[in-house]
Amino acid sequence: MATLTHASAKPADAACAPPRSLWQRQRWLILRRASQLLILLAFLAGPWFGVWIVKGNLSSSLTLGVLPLTDPLLVLQTLATGHLPYVAALSGAAIVLAFYLLVGGRIFCSWVCPVNVVTDAAAWTRRRFGIKTGRVPDANTRYWLLGGILVAAAVTGRLAWEWVNPVSMLHRGLIFGTGGGLFVIAGIFVYDLLVASRGWCGHLCPMGAFYGLLGKKALVRVSASRRSACDDCMDCFAVCPEPQVIRPALKQVGQQSPLILASDCTTCGRCIDVCDKHVFKMTHRFDQRSE
Repeated sequence: MATLTHASAKPADAACAPPRSLWQRQRWLILRRASQLLILLAFLAGPWFGVWIVKGNLSSSLTLGVLPLTDPLLVLQTLATGHLPYVAALSGAAIVLAFYLLVGGRIFCSWVCPVNVVTDAAAWTRRRFGIKTGRVPDANTRYWLLGGILVAAAVTGRLAWEWVNPVSMLHRGLIFGTGGGLFVIAGIFVYDLLVASRGWCGHLCPMGAFYGLLGKKALVRVSASRRSACDDCMDCFAVCPEPQVIRPALKQVGQQSPLILASDCTTCGRCIDVCDKHVFKMTHRFDQRSE
């Protein structure tokens, strides 16, 4: 499935369609990379230029000196240790929690998380060279790991996960220049490239599991509104980091709505970018229209 190419999968009449521009083919990728870059630059502006837009890192930060933002999973781990976080940390976690409950938890994975760039690079390399790998872990593994890091915090009385959290390690390394975490990031790249396709983000990352739990009722959704135009090229399945979320909306398996409703959807827009038939669009959960 993942090795299908545009040339082999498209019907003959697709060759007659006018070529799409770079913006049409990679609009959502460009927007996602711009989001990730702007967030990183906001953190770097202080250490690099003395303009402190944001102090801290993705785990806990203060924006413009007034807005606290805290990773809710970090606060949950802190509570598991038996300690009560500072009021600012609780307020920051409440703000972040409300935001992701509204727009979709796994938007963090595709629009904010710096590790996403690494796993995307591994996925692109796999497709480019036709690399095939073995069996991936069960998707529920990440939920077991999520429970495990909370148990570890409770047993040790420490934020054990934060010592090895690739997201925190990479972000701190990019901001403060510490390179020890690069070995962990390199390991994730090699794992996704040679062992399991989308193995880290789609099957192991406990942060992805946590933010996925927040996305069940989110407003922002991808819709297969023109699913009648689908030519079964499978390109959307090939590029999607969570391909299992597409089928119910696209093929009306267990639902009539064209919306991708699964909380595992990262709302990345890859399916929109890759589809020459314009089957998919970005919309909201109340848009039930099929065209």
